[in-house]
Amino acid sequence: MTTPIDLYFWPTPNGWKISIALAEMALPYRLHLVDIGAGDQFHPDFLRISPNNRMPAIIDPDGPDGAPVTIFESGAILQYLARKTGLFYGPTERDRIAVDQWLMWQMGGLGPMAGQAHHFLKYAPAMTPPNDLPYAKDRYRNETARLYGVLDRQLAQNTYVAGDFYSIADMAIWGWASLWEGQQQTLDDKPHMARWLDMMAARPAVQQGRALAAEKRGDIAQDKTAQSVLFGKGS
Repeated sequence: MTTPIDLYFWPTPNGWKISIALAEMALPYRLHLVDIGAGDQFHPDFLRISPNNRMPAIIDPDGPDGAPVTIFESGAILQYLARKTGLFYGPTERDRIAVDQWLMWQMGGLGPMAGQAHHFLKYAPAMTPPNDLPYAKDRYRNETARLYGVLDRQLAQNTYVAGDFYSIADMAIWGWASLWEGQQQTLDDKPHMARWLDMMAARPAVQQGRALAAEKRGDIAQDKTAQSVLFGKGS
């Protein structure tokens, strides 16, 4: 029997990457909620697991050579789980190169840019005092739109992001892309991205991963305490 993985998680697009992967790979896990609005990510016990004070993170008791391994950074976790199971990484080295490219595209591009779009479009204007910054709003809205154009063109030529096979790159991108409305984007000119979003949302494991602790997902725009924790100095 597979030893359960310890998952340190909060229901955000970065957290969903791993809850979806664990569901797709049928890997058992123990859930540890990291309430980022309450500051759990700064607790010394968690910092020993994730020194960058960010979730998700995992501890796999059955790591390489049978010894436990601790992993932070969602992209690194996805790569590890794909190697561990032999699933969702493609059958050839060329496939894995394609997966890695699009995984890095999400980690270095879409995730940060869409995250900044959320921040400046929704959260910053609701802060006390309000920080309604037209330049920042335009910059991150426009860069997110550019990235979704890149994604749509890729999906015009491929069923999934990295090719004709479902991969950890799709899992990484979907959570952020599914929130396109909050990033003030449109799908009217992105039919291939729209098709892919619908296809992804129909997968039972995606639904399962997205639903994990969904009741904990609050509205940071209305939560002044969470704003102080997440957007204050040192966060």
